[in-house]
Amino acid sequence: MSSRPLVLLVEDYADNRELVGAVLEAGGMSVAAAADGGAATLLLDQGIRPDLLLVDIGLPNEDGYALMRRLRQDPRCAGAPLVALTSHAMRGDSERALAAGFDGYLTKPIEVATFAATVRAMLPG
Repeated sequence: MSSRPLVLLVEDYADNRELVGAVLEAGGMSVAAAADGGAATLLLDQGIRPDLLLVDIGLPNEDGYALMRRLRQDPRCAGAPLVALTSHAMRGDSERALAAGFDGYLTKPIEVATFAATVRAMLPG
């Protein structure tokens, strides 16, 4: 892992991509952002190798669960934690995401003051 870990953020709302990206970059991480699973795949095809993936569950075309399952099989993401980032915060949603295969679960809206540290703690190593 480089001195600036790379986070692949898959989030369909531009404002959320911008805020999360800015917070993570201020926290010492690099961010590659995609609006959906197809755009995330294009970034992987272009050579990015994320240290961690933040995946919105409510994505268009391919929901976050389907994308997580697909990325879990992609060798380009091997060893990178897949973390759900979602506004789905009802009782049982966290357990459902973890049982489905996500390595972590974070809710939106994010807590700006602590978000980067929380994500950094999820990085491997």
